[in-house]
Amino acid sequence: MKGFRNLVLMATAAAICMPVARAQSANTPTTSTAPRATVNQRKDYQQQRIGNGVENGSLTAGETHRLEKQETHLNTEEHHMRSQDNGQLTAADRARLQRQQNHLSSDIYADKHNAAHQNLTPQSEVGQRQRNQQERIGQGIKSGQLTAREATHTEGRETAINHEIARDRSANGGALTPGERARVNRQENHNSRAIYNKKHNGRARG
Repeated sequence: MKGFRNLVLMATAAAICMPVARAQSANTPTTSTAPRATVNQRKDYQQQRIGNGVENGSLTAGETHRLEKQETHLNTEEHHMRSQDNGQLTAADRARLQRQQNHLSSDIYADKHNAAHQNLTPQSEVGQRQRNQQERIGQGIKSGQLTAREATHTEGRETAINHEIARDRSANGGALTPGERARVNRQENHNSRAIYNKKHNGRARG
């Protein structure tokens, strides 16, 4: 009989303690075990964001040129870091690159959400050429066919053409003369070939 009473007392104590244990477990903060993105994963993600912005028109050629120039600088710095440590990055190197990628990420967001954007429905032949080039560049950035350095060069050319068009229109009451349109088309033809060659030269984002 005494043994039976002991079993009852033990069962009652367990029933009282179990809700307390469950409450403590529910209130215990959980820590995330998701691995942090690597340097290469961050670079690829940034390029995807830039490429999307070029394709959907939220990034202009000038903005893309500046962003890709920053990415090119980071790639050069990373290469230098690896050359100093037998191809590896130290913990300090990775932390520094992550901080710089954070800064670039903020710049990408700001440029994609400011008032500057591409004309998505151009009516002129020149405007349609500009839009087509940007779509091709954006696709190349996203796919990795265009490296950051190559995107910098192509968008630098497009930016220069855009500035020239703006100056010509300003000087002619908003219109382009036949000679100016012909010159712009020749320049766009040259840049079109450059885009094609850079996308098919065997170099790709690594």
